[in-house]
Amino acid sequence: MIRRARPTDAAALARLQSHLREPSPGLLDGALSGDEFAPATALVATADGADDPVGYLLAVPGDGTTYVAELVVDPNHRREGMATALLSACAADADRLTVTVAPDNEAARSLYRRCGFEKVRRLPDFFADGAAVLYRQ
Repeated sequence: MIRRARPTDAAALARLQSHLREPSPGLLDGALSGDEFAPATALVATADGADDPVGYLLAVPGDGTTYVAELVVDPNHRREGMATALLSACAADADRLTVTVAPDNEAARSLYRRCGFEKVRRLPDFFADGAAVLYRQ
């Protein structure tokens, strides 16, 4: 099930965020604040009828696109369609999605290609430790 994140999800999302290469805790905190003017929104995926998040997507709306800033699924729930469901739910409320991915993250790059994203260009020095690849749906 996909739903909007709630402030009570903060601890679970912080644990999930620890799996990311370059997390943005402040952006996630803003999305969970409940402030309608927060720069980002967060969607969560739950599994097995439970309400606890097993994955989340953090989205930032921009000029004609929504940027997928973070997408992570608990390692114990990967390959169950959670990331695809989160992307689909986000896309339902956006005209276009964009995302940046580390060139060596083949699992993420493969996911985005399967979900209809196309490579736009390589961005040198995007991440603190190197380049990124920009994808657009």
